[in-house]
Amino acid sequence: MASSLTLTRVDAAYGAVRVLEDVSLEVRAGETVALLGTNGNGKSTLIKCIMGIVRPTAGSITAEIDGERHELVGLSTEAIVDLGIALVPEGRRLFPKLTVEENLLLGAFRPSARTALKKNRDYCFEVFPRLAERKSQLAGSMSGGEQQMLALARALMSAPRILLVDEPSVGLAPLLVQRTIEKIGELKLSYQLTVLMAEQNFTQAIRIADRGYVIVHGKIAFAGNSAQELNDNELIRKFYLGM
Repeated sequence: MASSLTLTRVDAAYGAVRVLEDVSLEVRAGETVALLGTNGNGKSTLIKCIMGIVRPTAGSITAEIDGERHELVGLSTEAIVDLGIALVPEGRRLFPKLTVEENLLLGAFRPSARTALKKNRDYCFEVFPRLAERKSQLAGSMSGGEQQMLALARALMSAPRILLVDEPSVGLAPLLVQRTIEKIGELKLSYQLTVLMAEQNFTQAIRIADRGYVIVHGKIAFAGNSAQELNDNELIRKFYLGM
């Protein structure tokens, strides 16, 4: 069964600084939804709220997985991962002094992923052949594009149902951005994932997104029901397309 994610009137702050205000959005089963916004508008904070890294000051975050609803607010990050929600963090956050294979094995720590460890590792090496070639190489010695591949593969090792991807284009050359976004789209189909992708590269994000939201100063400024609707929006044209 597919999985979905719903945020309802979520507020979040760092001390006295409010970052998210009254944020509501939905990622329906099997969708790829883009969360669009320039730096400093709250995309990463929203992702961290879903993962339990930042605790919202108000609102609800629910995930429906295999027909069962779970309230995520108040759960630990470990418990959220155990439900089948995985994060590819901004900046990749690999273990640089561990090898490619060791990083992958660390991604499979949740109990239900351990039984399929070899199958998932073999699949990761199949879809990312460069990682298979360099499985004994230290992660920190790899290029930015290779590290992004490894970050995606590590998330897949947890056998997720919902995949959160935070700023996959950061630090990558344009061609690598295109390839990374395409790979996210391919993995979503292969794994039958539900995907929420926070991204500031609008042109690339809508290549794989079914629809999306624009976040400005911590509030949802626009919700587009299709990639075309996003492309036609005045806010998008002004801030992303220079029109």
